[in-house]
Amino acid sequence: MASSSSGSPAQGVDGDRLIAVRRLVPRSGAEYRVLVMSGLTALLIIAVDQLSKIWAERFLQGQPPIRVIPGFFSLAFVTNKGAAWGIFNGHAPMLLVVALVVLAGAIWFFRKLTEGYTERYFALMIILGGVVGNAIDRLWRGEVVDFLDFVFGSYHFPTFNIADSAICCGVALYMLSSLLRRDPSGMKDGGKA
Repeated sequence: MASSSSGSPAQGVDGDRLIAVRRLVPRSGAEYRVLVMSGLTALLIIAVDQLSKIWAERFLQGQPPIRVIPGFFSLAFVTNKGAAWGIFNGHAPMLLVVALVVLAGAIWFFRKLTEGYTERYFALMIILGGVVGNAIDRLWRGEVVDFLDFVFGSYHFPTFNIADSAICCGVALYMLSSLLRRDPSGMKDGGKA
């Protein structure tokens, strides 16, 4: 009978000392629970993203920005027919295809990308929730709705949305996991693949 919670320990780094890290066993009860929880997290991100965009369309569109923290944070309705920072503007069909390819690739290589680490399941599902949220916009609206607007001194950060935030947070979590899952020699997981 397979272990329901973990596989063999792998070595990771916690400051200067090694810690034992247990990986999820493929097709185990523990992996199933993590998949369900991370999948629900992705669905929650999609729901919050879409509801916030509906709210922005209803209450912010055609209105002056709402200054939440003057000189720093506002709610301002903006649409984007491109990708981040307006790049590839007017190429929504191509961006939708890219999103679908990313989605399919992440699902196909999911186990290889997670390597059995719980935080990577969540990282990938958070990213996919964001990708799907913006893909829905491209399909439904023909453009992405953005409304979170920040200014840092004289720099006006490009307006973004919940899906964009999820993608950035998921990527950061995945990168952090990749960095911390190394042994002192620099090899991942104590030299194991």
